Amino acid sequence: MSQWQRTNHPTQMQRVLELMIRWLLLAFAVWVAAELVSGIHLAGWRSSLGVALILGLLNLYLRPALVLLALPLTILTLGFFLVVINALLLLLASWLASEIGGINFHVDGFGAALLGAIVISLVSFVMGRFVKPRDIAQNLAG
Repeated sequence: MSQWQRTNHPTQMQRVLELMIRWLLLAFAVWVAAELVSGIHLAGWRSSLGVALILGLLNLYLRPALVLLALPLTILTLGFFLVVINALLLLLASWLASEIGGINFHVDGFGAALLGAIVISLVSFVMGRFVKPRDIAQNLAG
């Protein structure tokens, strides 16, 4: 397989590996937020992985609609409202985690969710500069 084919046409295995790496990075970002923000409570690595799964699904399915609906407000606030959307999704993830059971995650309120969303975004941004999930997946899958 040529270099062009590997880079532009990832195999199914590469896609799965990339998704798993992104999931682990989000779990790490959630853990960091729970360590730094006193209003975010997280117990155990399984809970961290569970919250990352919930947040990943919310970001995949719900966030695009919220961003589109809030576009005028986002423009007026010069993008700050995106942080508010992320905070609301973090609160929703907290509620969903409590409903699912087995995931020990709780956000005390909007202030903690806002700080947590900022921390998660910053950690994800920094990690994204150093860790390239697609490249790692290609190397692991061969």
